[in-house]
Amino acid sequence: MNESSLGLDEPPQPNKAESYRVLARKYRPQTFSELIGQDAMVTTLANAIRRDRLAHAFLLTGVRGVGKTSTARLIAKALNCIGPDGNGGPTISPCGVCEPCRAIAEGRHIDVIEMDAASHTGVDDVREIIEASRYAAVSARYKIYIIDEVHMLSKNAFNALLKTLEEPPAHVKFLFATTEVHKVPVTVLSRCQRFDLRRISAEKLATHFAWVAEQEGAQAEPEALALIARAAEGSARDGLSILDQAIAHADMEGGGVRADAVRQMLGLSDRGAMRDLFGLLLGGDAAGVITAIRRQYDLGVDPQSVMQALLETVHGITLVKVGTPDDPAQSAEARDMLGEWAGSLSNPLLHRLWQMLLKGHEEVARAAMPIEACEMALLRIVHAASLPDPGDLARRLARGDSPPVQPVGGAQPDGPPAAPAPAPDGPPVQQLPTSLDDLAALLERHNKHAMESHVRNLISPITFDPPKMEVSAARPLPSEFLRDLAADLREITGVVWKITASDAPGEPTLRERRRADQEADRASVLAEPMVAAAMDAFPGAELASWTRKQNG
Repeated sequence: MNESSLGLDEPPQPNKAESYRVLARKYRPQTFSELIGQDAMVTTLANAIRRDRLAHAFLLTGVRGVGKTSTARLIAKALNCIGPDGNGGPTISPCGVCEPCRAIAEGRHIDVIEMDAASHTGVDDVREIIEASRYAAVSARYKIYIIDEVHMLSKNAFNALLKTLEEPPAHVKFLFATTEVHKVPVTVLSRCQRFDLRRISAEKLATHFAWVAEQEGAQAEPEALALIARAAEGSARDGLSILDQAIAHADMEGGGVRADAVRQMLGLSDRGAMRDLFGLLLGGDAAGVITAIRRQYDLGVDPQSVMQALLETVHGITLVKVGTPDDPAQSAEARDMLGEWAGSLSNPLLHRLWQMLLKGHEEVARAAMPIEACEMALLRIVHAASLPDPGDLARRLARGDSPPVQPVGGAQPDGPPAAPAPAPDGPPVQQLPTSLDDLAALLERHNKHAMESHVRNLISPITFDPPKMEVSAARPLPSEFLRDLAADLREITGVVWKITASDAPGEPTLRERRRADQEADRASVLAEPMVAAAMDAFPGAELASWTRKQNG
């Protein structure tokens, strides 16, 4: 016997490669406990199963990737599970080991029929379902039809399904899934138990992605996972696809999943660069804005994503201004910057910026030259930043002041360039008040009597360092009070005031100080010998008022 007869001269055969499963399929939920962010639906289903009040048709709706098809398969498992011992009934916690559970999970159960309505839209496809539904299930408790993207069925197909959907055989359940529920006829909606699957929050997605990365043995920065979760827009499937790509990119680079790499992979703008760009917009620096936007464009950032990042910045400032909790995905630097802008920018200005950026975003999306459209939109905002606020302009006209006149297009008269004129945002800067009492007196001199009364009665200062001031919010303050106070002081002094509130205790208000001084003065008067003797001589007498004689 030679070596050739034994096959020893044949080259070794390579092992058969296992096909890679993408993360979105590998980590598809197999139990209701693994379903993210749909607690209300799971509770309703659990109660229905326990009380034996199962609907004959379910409609699952929601944005892409929130788990509609996965939920339909879980419901099929829950209704057909027989338990490890083969004697179980419908349960919200299917065992996953019995034959029905395993067959449904693997997509091979003969009594669980999945159909994509996008490719089976006609009435003939529905007639096949109607005919087959008459026959009992082969091996399962229920024959279940899962129809994905059901809104794509034709009108005739829907009409053909109505009678069977309203009075189906006892052994049949229908599970419909759609992303566009408004396209489903109301006659179908009224025959189904509807579940609206919620968009998954970025925080829950980031936590889930961190767990998936750990299972895959990949290192990932929390900021990178937060970026992926934000880009997923509430879709677990989209987020897992991005995470899959990010892990592959990290392996190519020889490191973990980093935030800068994810940002580059997604074509997102750098948050710090966007904050710098927003500051240039507010400062009216046209040349700086063009330089900054071109730098982002050269790095591969989409102009439309720049406009979106600026919109998110304005939205974030507005949320801080109304007092919403901080976004945990934001850095401390970002929160500080948003807080500073929230204290210095008025609500009307933020709304103007939002509208102008929103219009610019629409223009960039439609433009044949996106980067040029982006530059023109931002320059329009720069020009608007140099114009007076409509409220300030109305107050000036009411006082009889002349509005500033600027050359059209910024043209200058002949001769040397003129020095830049001060921004028309108020009167010339004057000396700032040195105490809260001076501030109240300043408001009184400028006929701001209502605001002066509020300052004396309500403000409990923590720090007073004009034009910055921090006051205590331990006692409730009127809505928009601090904003209106900052606007009045800007109008009077010509500088922007930053007035913030915190829950820390502050000093007494001016009214409380005056009362304390009066009580101390009254006590000192009552302690004088002549007054004390008079009070003893006339029991029940009260000190109604007093006047101290001035020396000299």
